[in-house]
Amino acid sequence: MLLTTKLFAPRRNGQLVARPRLLAKLNAGLTSRVILVSAPAGFGKTTLISAWINALDGVQSERNSGADNKNHPLMIQNHWPQAEDHAPIKFCWLSLDENDNDPLRFLTNCLAALQQMDASVGAAVEVLLSAPQPPPLEALLTLLINDISSITTPFVLVLDDYHVITGQPIHDLLTFWIENLPPVMRLVLTSRSDPALPLARWRVRRTLLEVRASDLRFTQEEASEFLRQETGVAFSSADVATLETRTEGWVAGLQLAALSMQGRHDLAGFIEHFTGSHSYIIDYLAEEVLQRQPETVQTFLLQTSILQRLCGALCDAVTGRNDGQAEV
Repeated sequence: MLLTTKLFAPRRNGQLVARPRLLAKLNAGLTSRVILVSAPAGFGKTTLISAWINALDGVQSERNSGADNKNHPLMIQNHWPQAEDHAPIKFCWLSLDENDNDPLRFLTNCLAALQQMDASVGAAVEVLLSAPQPPPLEALLTLLINDISSITTPFVLVLDDYHVITGQPIHDLLTFWIENLPPVMRLVLTSRSDPALPLARWRVRRTLLEVRASDLRFTQEEASEFLRQETGVAFSSADVATLETRTEGWVAGLQLAALSMQGRHDLAGFIEHFTGSHSYIIDYLAEEVLQRQPETVQTFLLQTSILQRLCGALCDAVTGRNDGQAEV
């Protein structure tokens, strides 16, 4: 049974820092088949895509109300040959988890996401998926692709947290889908690491847009606005620059710093001494990064944590293993 909340983009309470440079990049990426947003935990990947969807929904609502906003910076020109100029774009969302590593479940949940956009999509595929002995997955996907090809409304399917997918059969299935993507469809992947997909080939073919940690890092201006929203305090340029440097624009780091400042009077002193060893930072990294690693990786990190610098030979000497270079 599908948990229906997997089909809705997360909504953030409160304001978001305006990031028009990233929204414009995502808009331009719709000339590509795939947009990959790849960065470690806490860089705001999901938040960015949710904000993009909300921004486009707002622009398209204005247009539907009669506003002449065809030259609005967020108004997307037609990149879909089968769609009318300035046609509204629909979005489908699927938040992935470890259980989606089953190829049949993965395809079933993708179909459920698509049906949030158009309930008639993949009706025949849905019947076959529930059969006692479903046809081969590639045959089912071919049928779904053919069905999608008849749609005239441009749409985007977002697969959030794709890094949880570790099974090669699903990577192969998604590769087949992307390389045969109907003109009316675009795909967005968010991931903490690069997926096992033929990214190099897609780069050469110019069918891939990549948004990386370097793009997602807050600039000093964005950090200043974020801290003002989170704390209600207008920090000096020097204090913002210090925090932005200490966190390297890492969104989660700035948010944890803002939480740590609550109830403090000497904010300048706190900022001066704020480092990655703060308890909130350590807790976040332990919960969101360390505990999500395989047991072998956790053991390796624990055993090598005494070292100031890492190299393969030194790690092997400390751990008694022979794969130090690969782990490093």
